[in-house]
Amino acid sequence: MRSLLRTLERATLRDIALVCLADALVGASFGAISVSGGLPLWVPVVLSVLVFAGGSQFAAVGVVLSGGGVLAAVATGLVLNARLLPFGFTVADVLDGPWWRRLIGAQLITDETAAFVLQQRGPRRRRAVFWLCGIALYAVWNVSVLLGAVAGGLIGDTDALGLDAAFPAVLLALVLPSLTDRRTRTAAVVGAVVAVAVTPFVPGGLPVLLALVGLLFAGRPGAAEASDGKVPADEASAGEASDGRSPAGEASEGKAPVPAGRVVRADPPMTMKEAVR
Repeated sequence: MRSLLRTLERATLRDIALVCLADALVGASFGAISVSGGLPLWVPVVLSVLVFAGGSQFAAVGVVLSGGGVLAAVATGLVLNARLLPFGFTVADVLDGPWWRRLIGAQLITDETAAFVLQQRGPRRRRAVFWLCGIALYAVWNVSVLLGAVAGGLIGDTDALGLDAAFPAVLLALVLPSLTDRRTRTAAVVGAVVAVAVTPFVPGGLPVLLALVGLLFAGRPGAAEASDGKVPADEASAGEASDGRSPAGEASEGKAPVPAGRVVRADPPMTMKEAVR
């Protein structure tokens, strides 16, 4: 753990701490909502240990508390957790090593860990931020869920306290620094618009998946460079050949090209006697 802390700068460690604080509030509200809604204390605790996905846990508990069956709750959680599949491809390079390490790492893949990994450059820093953030979030989330479940109905209406908004607000703050180029911004804006537009018409969890449509509008990487006014190297060399400095251009101006390796001696000026002659 000390080596992980030394690898990352203080600003990254501060951001991880803030995310853990926000998740602690959301985890406590999840435990309180579950128990105050009538579920046994062990249900939110086991869900947090095995599932470790706040959105899926809220969705599953919401289905059960609204009268739905267990199969419907499991299906809802699976649909919502399907967004983690592309996240797995994104952070695959940090999950090296034996199978048991990759299995533990797969359990720690969340929206937050993927966002932190995308902000880092270099395999060592990406690996350090993933494991540090993942382990810290897993510990904080499970402890806060247990405390919230024990507290039961003491928190009351968590929506009135605004705890449900802490999670997306922190995640948005993490994503904003990554929107530095036009391709990424276009994909993010289109995805957000699609998700908001379909939310009233599709079940929970599907808007997040449909937001992936924004990737279709990101364009090709080469198109972004061309639109920024950057001329490829072959075109630049062609431009130099046509500006009159090429051998062909010199020949057209009446200047014979000088072979390589030859030294051209300038003729001395004519004297007055030579001019008269």
